[in-house]
Amino acid sequence: MKFEKTKETLNQLVADLSQFAAVIHQTHWYMRGPEFLTLHPMMDDYMDEINDQLDEIAERLVALDGSPYSTLQEFADHTGIKDEVGTWDRSMSERLETLVSGYRYLADLYQKGIEIFGEEGDDSTQDIFIAYKRDIEKNIWMIQAELGHAPNNDPA
Repeated sequence: MKFEKTKETLNQLVADLSQFAAVIHQTHWYMRGPEFLTLHPMMDDYMDEINDQLDEIAERLVALDGSPYSTLQEFADHTGIKDEVGTWDRSMSERLETLVSGYRYLADLYQKGIEIFGEEGDDSTQDIFIAYKRDIEKNIWMIQAELGHAPNNDPA
């Protein structure tokens, strides 16, 4: 069981990425406002990116003899990302702030994984997480810029 913490972290991300894909999808469906024509297709890109990360992480878990969560119940039971019912009464800014919050959660989890994989000597998984953390930080920057804020990926 050389990579026990690695497998736990990978499975945590399987649950969290599955949940975050639903959060992005909800933003996509319940979006209204002046930036709709620009932001609506951007959500497709964000969903594709998260789903690609999910697939690679689940496959990495299998490659390490792990068993990825694969049911909606498992995702719900293990995710750290909040679930809420979709409504039409949230502004575009509120929806984007929800995405930033989810992306920050993922960035923190990727950082935790990077550290764990370093401890367990799993350079390959560490490499995957470093790239994904960079991608997540870029998304935070871009959404924060849309909201008129600095990225705050390295707060003082």
